[in-house]
Amino acid sequence: RAELTAAADRAERASRADREAAENRLSALLEGLDRSVLAPALAAELSDAEQRVVLARRVHNDAVRDTLALRQRRSVRWLRLAGTAPTPSYFEIAEPGAEVEASALTQRVSARVVLLDAANRVLLFEGFDPTRPDELFWFTVGGGVEPGEDLRAAAVREVFEETGVELSADDLVGPLWRRHAVFAFDGLSYAAVEWFFVGRVDGGEVDTSRFNDIERQTIRRHRWWSAEELATTDATVYPVQLAEVLPSALDDWDGATRSLR
Repeated sequence: RAELTAAADRAERASRADREAAENRLSALLEGLDRSVLAPALAAELSDAEQRVVLARRVHNDAVRDTLALRQRRSVRWLRLAGTAPTPSYFEIAEPGAEVEASALTQRVSARVVLLDAANRVLLFEGFDPTRPDELFWFTVGGGVEPGEDLRAAAVREVFEETGVELSADDLVGPLWRRHAVFAFDGLSYAAVEWFFVGRVDGGEVDTSRFNDIERQTIRRHRWWSAEELATTDATVYPVQLAEVLPSALDDWDGATRSLR
């Protein structure tokens, strides 16, 4: 209980730069809390507070996405309508393990691959939500795990379908990271768990001829990104921490799967 109290105090007092880490620490402690020992009223109040935090984060991030999309418009850039206002940033904290608005969310497990070339650049696709075609974002290779399919098999399959690169399960390192995300796409809301592996290719040729219909409709292009480019871009990139953690993908994996935003 003392550790939980201290974590809550740190989260409340943390600076903006340290707030995400403090909130994630508090969320992890709350997820491990045995709620059966709490008074029913207190347990309900805690659950309600968690849901309010999740909804507040979504509203904030939606506003950030809309603002960044507006700033990409030519008229805004040419006329400098943004003035000297700082660029807004996303606030990403772990979703609670309990389902939030479970009835409205489609559960999804994904296998994703940080595919690196000989220059240690990562392959990303640029796409959009069909309901918001003007709001572009970049993302890694990968997709949903099919029923009965294990994570590595799904990762190998997705790499081949999206890039034409043939890897074996033994070619993949990881999963290095796990990411919980709630997002909307094509009119549906998803609660996703994404598992990230690392794979390597010698050349930079990418064959997208095996894209499915929705991928052909919503993916505009692809390119290889260095960690330095990711760290300085104004583009929206998922996962948010990719630039930060990419250097660690070049090191020998210690066998631990870490949380990622």
